[in-house]
Amino acid sequence: MYKVFFNRKFIELTNEIVDHNDNTPFFYIKFSNAKLIVTALKSKKVKGVYLYHPNNKKLWKHFLKRFPLVVAAGGVVQHANSKILFIYRNNLWDMPKGRVEKNELITDGAIREVMEETGVRDLILKKSLAITYHIFSRSGKYKLKKTHWYFMYTSYEGPLNPQFEEGILQAVWKTTDQVPKLMKNSYENIKILFKDLAL
Repeated sequence: MYKVFFNRKFIELTNEIVDHNDNTPFFYIKFSNAKLIVTALKSKKVKGVYLYHPNNKKLWKHFLKRFPLVVAAGGVVQHANSKILFIYRNNLWDMPKGRVEKNELITDGAIREVMEETGVRDLILKKSLAITYHIFSRSGKYKLKKTHWYFMYTSYEGPLNPQFEEGILQAVWKTTDQVPKLMKNSYENIKILFKDLAL
């Protein structure tokens, strides 16, 4: 089923009774709410939670009632010199991404967000990557962000301009040799992307 992340912890949606303990509580989603789930995830001893319903469609329906869906898109950008574009936000290394606007193509949204968050231009979409899911807070409400990721290429030689109003402190090019170290201080969703890429 789906695996969703909350910061660096997991939420696994399942229609099977799985082994669980105090570090990985198990909730029947029909009788759980967003506050209960988030409170459990904020506990220092909890590594992740399982959300259960025997029917996959109902499981997803209940989950979206508790965490409304926001569609986003972003990119892993490789320069002609083989370096990879990273942003630094919330004390973690991340990839540029953001919400897709109404009536906007997802691919167009991915390119626009990379440009807005980093200043990089001349982007070419090479291929689709994974779709990832994570919970985030906006105006005190928790939502589910579904992010469509793309591998992009550029030969852009201009300056990088991190979007400070979005909390981005740095936009930088990093060598592929530096990526494993950066992954130690990154989100689980981002680690998934680099597992898919043979850089």
